[in-house]
Amino acid sequence: MEFQHELIIPNEGLPFKLFLFEGAGGNYVREKHWHTSVELFAVLDGRLSFFLNEEEYPLEAGELIIINSNEIHSIHAPEKNETVVLQIPLKQFEDYFTAQRFIRFRSAARQGRDRTAKIPDNRKLAFFIEELYKVYTAREVGWEFRTMALYYNILFLLVKDYRESEAAEKEIQDSRRLDALSKITTYMREHYTEDLKLSDLASLFGYSDAYLSRMFKKYAKVNFKSYLQEIRMAYAYRELMNTDYTISRIAMDNGFADSRAFSKEFRKRYGILPSEIKRGEQKK
Repeated sequence: MEFQHELIIPNEGLPFKLFLFEGAGGNYVREKHWHTSVELFAVLDGRLSFFLNEEEYPLEAGELIIINSNEIHSIHAPEKNETVVLQIPLKQFEDYFTAQRFIRFRSAARQGRDRTAKIPDNRKLAFFIEELYKVYTAREVGWEFRTMALYYNILFLLVKDYRESEAAEKEIQDSRRLDALSKITTYMREHYTEDLKLSDLASLFGYSDAYLSRMFKKYAKVNFKSYLQEIRMAYAYRELMNTDYTISRIAMDNGFADSRAFSKEFRKRYGILPSEIKRGEQKK
C-alpha cells in the first residue's frame, strides 16, 4: 500500500488545526495519505480534485468535502485556488461513535452509503468554516470566544446533519486496520518529550518489537525513530517561532538529548540552523 500517515498537530491553544491549503499556487499533487483527524476542505476560489478509492471528486468555489478518519485520499490542484482546511481530532466526536473509535460523515460531494438519504445543504457549513478562518486570522478583540463559538457550530452541524448513523462491517474493519497505528501515534504525541523506546511501546500495546517496527514501515512509511523525531521537530519548530526560549530549552522541552542534537536534526530537515531563525526574528 503506497500511502503515508500524516502527522497533525492542532494550532497552539486550540483543539483543531486550521490553515490555507498548501497547494494554493496550483500545479500541486498530494499523494495518498491518511490521518486520524476528520478533515474538511472548503474551496473559496478556484478548483481542485480529491481521489478516494480511485474515484475523483472535483470541487469548485463554494463547495466542500469531508474526509473521514483513516480514509486514504490524495489531492490534485492543477490550478490556483483558495481553500480553507479544518482538521478536527477524532476524539472530539467520541460521544457520537457508531462503533469503537468509528464515525463517518457524508457531504454533498460524496453521497455516502445510503443513496436515498437526504444530503444537507453545504452552504451553512461552508460559511462557518470561512468565517472561522477570517476570525482566526484577523484576531481582533474577543477573537478567542468567536473562534470557539464558530467551531462548536461546525461540530454541531457535523453530528446533526452529516453523521451516518450506520456503518458497514467492512468499513469498520478497514478503519481498524489503520486505527491500531493511530492509537500508537496518538500516544507518542502525548509522550514525545519522554525517553520513548520502540520496545517499551511494543510492550505497552501488546506487540512484539519486530511487528511494531513493520507496522510503522508499512503504514507510516517511516521507521519508529524517524516518526518520533518528526513529532518532536514539529513541536520544537512551533516553540521556536512563538517563544523567546533559548535553543537549549526548546531542545530539552521537546525530547532532544541536547541543543546539538536538536540543531543537527533541524538543519537536516530545514537546511538552516535554529539559531539563524532566532537571529532573523530578532532583527525584525
